Amino acid sequence: MEKEGLLINEALRLGAQYTSRGKTASYIGELSKKDPSHLGLALCTLDGQIAAAGYSEEKFTMQSISKVVTLIAALEQNGQEKIFSRVGMEPTGDAFNSMVRLDLLAGSRPFNPMINAGAIAVADCIQGGTVDERIELCLDFARRLTNNPGLCIDRAVLASEKATGYKNRAIVNLLESNGVVDGKPEEILELYFSMCSVSVDCRDLAFLAAVLAGGGRNPLTGEQLVKPQIVRLVRSLMTTCGMYDYSGQFASTVGIPSKSGVGGGIISAAAGKCGIAVYGPALDEHGNSVGGLKMLEYLSEKMDLNMF
Repeated sequence: MEKEGLLINEALRLGAQYTSRGKTASYIGELSKKDPSHLGLALCTLDGQIAAAGYSEEKFTMQSISKVVTLIAALEQNGQEKIFSRVGMEPTGDAFNSMVRLDLLAGSRPFNPMINAGAIAVADCIQGGTVDERIELCLDFARRLTNNPGLCIDRAVLASEKATGYKNRAIVNLLESNGVVDGKPEEILELYFSMCSVSVDCRDLAFLAAVLAGGGRNPLTGEQLVKPQIVRLVRSLMTTCGMYDYSGQFASTVGIPSKSGVGGGIISAAAGKCGIAVYGPALDEHGNSVGGLKMLEYLSEKMDLNMF
């Protein structure tokens, strides 16, 4: 891991030059409190070795990275046919929280599960007797995928999500009126907000990325955590839709299946090679970590990770 250690430290130094160009997510109060100069980075090999640098152990919330976890859980429970009767697979070119197309196209389903509307539709598919049971199921699944049994929900962030989630409430109500969701809107949002508020660090997410990079296997034990066909599907959606309306440019510059979140995290799953997680709460206009993007560009080039 000596070579990887040197590279991630170089990537960290490069990323630090760009943090001043972004801003924290001010529309969610708790996220705005993060220091925008902080950067962290972790790389996990397919045999479970982790190299890390910077603020790699600083806690932040998964935010939209949780969409990957919830999607996998929903697919494992329901199969592809049910999930993709509720949500499509196409990129939109719109902002992550846009509801314009839903409003214009009456009865339409969300374009993909990596935008808010799609993830909310997917959350409605999680099975369980009560909303608390459904949240616990997804949280336990996240614990397995990150190899962290202590993973928990940041209650302060969850409260902030609920207090400011006006657009997501509008989205779930529009989905209900279009017949896309069956459950109670507030329960669907409770699950969605709770998973966005799961507290992680770069090491947790690098392990998750390595599971995806390794075809769904636990890098340490070899246990098959996710079916290979589901992993391939999720990686393809991460490639086309995972970086919001920056996904196309990201595919050309970095070329690794990735998913970002407005908490400042990005996971990247280089198939057959490694999993990478970066953290930097200073975001660009698309909602992606400014420093994190630069670190991933550097690592993709130096480690020949671009799938194209």
